[in-house]
Amino acid sequence: MNDLTVTLQQHTDRTVINVAGEIDLDTCPALAKATGAVPQGGTALHLEMSGVSFMDSSGLNLLLQLRQRLLAEGGQLVVAGLQGQPAKVLRLTGAYDLLVASPADTADVAAA
Repeated sequence: MNDLTVTLQQHTDRTVINVAGEIDLDTCPALAKATGAVPQGGTALHLEMSGVSFMDSSGLNLLLQLRQRLLAEGGQLVVAGLQGQPAKVLRLTGAYDLLVASPADTADVAAA
């Protein structure tokens, strides 16, 4: 079983979730549970993923579903810190530009 660490910080204007470890079929439920704590109604969710070393298609699917849910609620998903294999997965699938934060958004996540 792979390890995944998820820490959550609630702010008035956004929720920040720091993720570390591997996101795969075994660990996706823990991340999905954490994202369920994001309030509905236009809230931004910032996922800081610099500690994620691996992500498979189940992780990609979770991110895309989460983005769709937040957009439908008037919110926003910002993914920051992706590197290595997880970034490659997003680039290969064409999801990188949909999910990855701009440098300004990344600075906002780091400040949190």
